[in-house]
Amino acid sequence: MPAIFLVIIIIAIIAIIVFIKNVKVVPQAHSFVIERLGAYHQSWGTGLHWKIPFIDRIARRVSLKEQVVDFPPQPVITKDNVTMQIDTVVYFQITDPKLYTYGVENPLAAIENLSATTLRNIIGELEFDHTLTSRDVINTKIRVILDEATDAWGIKVNRVELKNILPPREIQEAMEKQMKAERERRARITEAEGQRESEITVAEGHKQAAILQADAVKEKKIREAEGEAEAIRSVQQAYADALRMLNDAAPSEKVIALKSLEAFQKAADGKATKIIIPSEIQSLAGLATSVKEVFHTEDVQNQ
Repeated sequence: MPAIFLVIIIIAIIAIIVFIKNVKVVPQAHSFVIERLGAYHQSWGTGLHWKIPFIDRIARRVSLKEQVVDFPPQPVITKDNVTMQIDTVVYFQITDPKLYTYGVENPLAAIENLSATTLRNIIGELEFDHTLTSRDVINTKIRVILDEATDAWGIKVNRVELKNILPPREIQEAMEKQMKAERERRARITEAEGQRESEITVAEGHKQAAILQADAVKEKKIREAEGEAEAIRSVQQAYADALRMLNDAAPSEKVIALKSLEAFQKAADGKATKIIIPSEIQSLAGLATSVKEVFHTEDVQNQ
């Protein structure tokens, strides 16, 4: 009996070990391709799985994450017979683990060769200058062709990028000289535009200064003219006021005669060598003498 128990215990231990060995956990974003007796059975998704010992086997562990493959440079010839080295970067993702496992023997090598031949065909239809400026167009064409061809392999091509485009050394030197000449030309244009802007700014400043100076002279003359006009108006107003006051006073003929005589006296004090005395003033001379004598008599009597 002890021997039977020992055998049973050994068998139980072996069964537990076999069971544990055949329990599999599939991690996130992965898939296991399972074969049963050499034929495809199923694809395991994320989670806990158990396979039948000695009957089922894991044929392939497949990652469902997006993958990036950088292929080495490929020699290509443009339409105008320029040989270049172009390397590509392919972003792809496995969508069907079964097709990826059984569709092609070496999927990465197949994608590399297919991308190289597609790149040669596309570049062969373009000239060198057009190739350098049409990266987006080339990337799109390669992606579409690769995506259609890899559908049968359970692969989805998301993006294709041309990483480097390396023309021959002599063409690189010519391009460098051309870029240097272009930079020098732009520098000269920029310098000339700056000089022109500077001259325009200086001329504009002189123009504004001249305008301001002319405005100042104009304003000065206007103010002087306004002052003179105001002075003339003041004199004329005073004269008009004097005439009005004189008219309001209603002077007698004798007062007018005396005022005329005073005006004549002032005229006589000037530098004129010849004075013509109006007859009206001559007739008033006697009157002025009589008035003087009357004032003289009154002064004597008062003494």
